[in-house]
Amino acid sequence: MTSGRECTLPNAMTPGLVPERLDPQEIRDNFADLHPPLSEHQAHVAADRCYFCYDAPCVTACPTAIDIPLFIRQIATGRPEDAGRTIFEQNILGGMCARVCPTENLCEGACVREIAEGEPVQIGLLQRHATDSVMARQGHPFVRSAPTGRHVAVVGGGPAGMACAHRLAMKGHEVTVYEARPKPGGLNEYGIAAYKTVDDFAAREVDWLLGIGGITIETGRALGEDLTLAELVEGHDAVFLGLGLGGVNALNAPGSDMTGVEPAVHFIERLRQAEEKATLPVGRNVVVIGGGMTAVDAAVQSKLLGAASVTLAYRKGREAMPASRWEQDLAASKGVQLVFDVSPVEIRGNGAVTEIAFTHPESEAPVLMQADQVLLAIGQRLAGDQGLAREGAKIAVTGPGRTSLEKVWAGGDCAAGGDDLTVTAVANGRDAAEDIHASLTAGG
Repeated sequence: MTSGRECTLPNAMTPGLVPERLDPQEIRDNFADLHPPLSEHQAHVAADRCYFCYDAPCVTACPTAIDIPLFIRQIATGRPEDAGRTIFEQNILGGMCARVCPTENLCEGACVREIAEGEPVQIGLLQRHATDSVMARQGHPFVRSAPTGRHVAVVGGGPAGMACAHRLAMKGHEVTVYEARPKPGGLNEYGIAAYKTVDDFAAREVDWLLGIGGITIETGRALGEDLTLAELVEGHDAVFLGLGLGGVNALNAPGSDMTGVEPAVHFIERLRQAEEKATLPVGRNVVVIGGGMTAVDAAVQSKLLGAASVTLAYRKGREAMPASRWEQDLAASKGVQLVFDVSPVEIRGNGAVTEIAFTHPESEAPVLMQADQVLLAIGQRLAGDQGLAREGAKIAVTGPGRTSLEKVWAGGDCAAGGDDLTVTAVANGRDAAEDIHASLTAGG
């Protein structure tokens, strides 16, 4: 997540940054669903490829430990809604995870079909088929337990916070989610490539999740501004922090404050919130600095908006790149040039960026790249200090999210061990909720 509550649009008069580089319909087509859903017949064919392994490696590879063979068998036997419930019991945001999880590194990467044949069972698409089947129905698949009279504060309406809130509400607790932004959803709403989650799915998923009841969301409420941790602890029986990472790492190079240079997360946020993507200005020559999923998402979307040249510049080699090889190949297929082993040393221009100088281990002279737009995807950091013990740059936690302060838990990207994945954040929030519930109900 980005710092602040809004992301402002850069000056449309910035040289090189112009909207409508492509026809608006072409841009809409470019941002169509990256992985269209399976038909019922396609889902049956895909499910029939599963061996339904005992001690299946795909389950071990899933951070939320979904019983993948079971839900695929349920699809194969004509019970997709039962399959959806199997998924949601472990991962209440299973619909989003089906769309955005790097399955090539997780369940599908561990699939025995992948190992033996190089073609895994399509677990992600099958999960989407099952979860969409449930979400298309009226009503919510789970029922709340009897009210406990306990009230829990959840700070942050992203994947960790919403997973925690849902599990606590299901246990009978009242939950208030305090969200700094105008809408809940966190990374799912503001930080994921638009072609991965179309048709306002992030907002629709939150609305569906709230069907459990017992959850109130207060937007525009930020820890460190109009909320303090001490007040939350005093006014609630427990507090869960799912803050995400609100700060953006700075590029320590001259010229990084020039016009046309901005964090990639701000660019992605504008895309996600735009009613018409063709209105968004984009450079002719775009350089994205970084090597993770955010860098790939920013680079690909720049190309889809019509940038003539998009380069993704990473400081290490290909094998060290945090983004998966599948994501790297996706970027290349869209026309993004990937350049490795380069480090930026200076951004040049006359107030507005025109080129970047990089060092390369095999070149004595700087490597120069033309750029009228530079997107920085060099990591984010935890913003603010609420008196919690840290582990490195994040909140230190033990077990299922217990922090150094009594009554306070944390999970997701803000906590030590978080890895910038929706599915891991969901697991953190769910497990913390179970521990909070056990703590609140200890002794009967």
